[in-house]
Amino acid sequence: MKKPGGFTLIELLVTVTIVGILAAIALPSYNQYVVRGKLTEAYSNLLAIRVQSEQWFQDNRTYAGMPCSTTNAKYFGYACSNLAPTTYTVTAAGIAGTDVEGIAFTIDQSNAKATVVTGVAATKGWAGNATCWIVRKNGSC
Repeated sequence: MKKPGGFTLIELLVTVTIVGILAAIALPSYNQYVVRGKLTEAYSNLLAIRVQSEQWFQDNRTYAGMPCSTTNAKYFGYACSNLAPTTYTVTAAGIAGTDVEGIAFTIDQSNAKATVVTGVAATKGWAGNATCWIVRKNGSC
């Protein structure tokens, strides 16, 4: 007599349980990976604005009046502050409603970088760093 084919209910339950456990482990890691990919927008645009500001200073001998904009902003808003003859600060703040809301990066005329984490990002476990731009949730540079 031929044995009937197919899987037993126990085999299916074990398989579904294993897939569920793997998904529970992989999904948070994947979400972290996606957010870290979005942070690179801020890094590259802040550095581009810094180069533009130094070019402005070379031409005008002052940072006052320098333009502070970028054309490829999707996840961060950019603003310049402390514009004076010899100082400036550029900030990239995560746009509300995105994965990077509550994360802000700054850079100034002396290339000092900092990360401030507030609100939504802080409740998700992100940590800031006063001396660099973070690349991981734990605040490491």
